Amino acid sequence: MRKNIPRKSGPGDYSREMAEKRLAFLEELTGVKTHHLRQYSFDPAMLPGNIEHFSGVAQIPIGFAGPLLMNGEYASGEFFVPLATSEGTLVASYNRGMKVIYESGGVKTAIQDDVMQRAPVFHFEDARASRDFGIWIKEHFQEIKARAETTTRSGRLRDIEQYPVGKLMFLRFNYTTGDAAGQNMVGKATFVACEWIKNRYPEIRRYVLSGNIDTDKKPSGINMLRTRGKRVTAEVTIPAALIEKIAGVPVDILVQQRQVSSLGSFLAGANNNGSHSANGITALFIATGQDVANVSESSAALVYVEKTATGDYYFSITLPSLIVGTFGGGTGLATQKECLELLGCHGAGKVRKFTEIVAGTVLCGEISLASAVLAGDWVSSHDKYGRNR
Repeated sequence: MRKNIPRKSGPGDYSREMAEKRLAFLEELTGVKTHHLRQYSFDPAMLPGNIEHFSGVAQIPIGFAGPLLMNGEYASGEFFVPLATSEGTLVASYNRGMKVIYESGGVKTAIQDDVMQRAPVFHFEDARASRDFGIWIKEHFQEIKARAETTTRSGRLRDIEQYPVGKLMFLRFNYTTGDAAGQNMVGKATFVACEWIKNRYPEIRRYVLSGNIDTDKKPSGINMLRTRGKRVTAEVTIPAALIEKIAGVPVDILVQQRQVSSLGSFLAGANNNGSHSANGITALFIATGQDVANVSESSAALVYVEKTATGDYYFSITLPSLIVGTFGGGTGLATQKECLELLGCHGAGKVRKFTEIVAGTVLCGEISLASAVLAGDWVSSHDKYGRNR
């Protein structure tokens, strides 16, 4: 006989009482006594919209790396970055990279694009009908835009891309979303727009709200080229003497190793020619209430390096699909809000500042790991800090 998890209709489901009932149910079912799941400092009443069947918390250690010296357009100054992780050496590695960057004058950043998608697919009788529909969409864009924007205060429909395949028309609705990451926002806006389109274009046989060309929570080539979320570059020029001090090798060897790493990424079919962007992004996402599943897209990275005319080491990393928010979602949860506040990044008007800090953090991790590999202390550092004996 099926046994259902206890729940209560309405707001009362989000309470310590109901969390205790659910844990008691699981304890009786499994014979396992719980203690740590019950330890939390916030009122469960704040959780509607964040979780269902709330029963407790997962406690993940948080360490701070820094200071991260930023010379961004929105993030300027020194920041201590919260990293939530259970991987030994991660915080130490990012801290090491931040020290190098600090001694080099800090991270410079540039945000090149900001867009979030929903991508419906429309079915037609044949390819000509699909083509003609594409023409109609272009002619009626302003009406579609007005209809989509009735659902949101901060979302704005920027444009609609078209990808015809046979008798199908894939459309990619591109929105700006303010300080929210915006996936739910653009889903609702696109649904309302598509219903309006369907009622005015009778040749449509049917449509589906997502034809998967938005590639939500999946790495993809299109998002590396076209952007999903924020497209941001972090860059630094490290003096040759400092590089030799930390890596034990001249700049030429670092440049050569970057060529080898890029070749290896090509052989592997990876969407990233960097080293470990997912490490810092995931740890920051957990600490600040981002949708952690977006790491699948956000960790895509494009590294470019060169030896400068003065013999120094230029290093840049571009994150073409970094999906972050400082408002909505998990950013209002107790711990996560505190972490964002420590960065000066909680709430409205802060998402670009946070974007730059994330990119700067990733850059520091790349510099640190590349140096550790060439200096020969990659394995020894993990052995020292990363083994839970």
